[in-house]
Amino acid sequence: MTISELTLKSRDEEPVRRLEIFTGSGRRREWLPDEKARIVAESYEVGATVSAVARRYALFPQQLFAWRRAARQPSATETLFVPAVVTAAPTEPAPKRPARPRKQKTARDAGVIELEIDGIAMRVGRGADTSTVAAVIRALKATS
Repeated sequence: MTISELTLKSRDEEPVRRLEIFTGSGRRREWLPDEKARIVAESYEVGATVSAVARRYALFPQQLFAWRRAARQPSATETLFVPAVVTAAPTEPAPKRPARPRKQKTARDAGVIELEIDGIAMRVGRGADTSTVAAVIRALKATS
């Protein structure tokens, strides 16, 4: 029996040009995560190129680029936030702020009112809303 007798052909007079027999799983390989990480790290070394590293491990450069992209993405198992820690409020009152030395007035400060209540300085500029300024003053007096 010849090879041409084992293949399906449309015409009997045409010989078989090529016959491939695949055995096993083929060229596809499974890479362990540690191996992938080592290869990706090697591709980031100074002077290394992706093509050279891919050739060394019989990979296509596109596959190595995909691994590098995947390594930059956070995985679903990683925590993407910092856990919050809640503590009780301090029982002692907060220390009072020391009075700051006054600054020299400049020409652009013309028309500005400066108030100092319990070491807290407040500057009110031209055109400030009177109800807002009054509310801020009441709040400052209430804290002292």
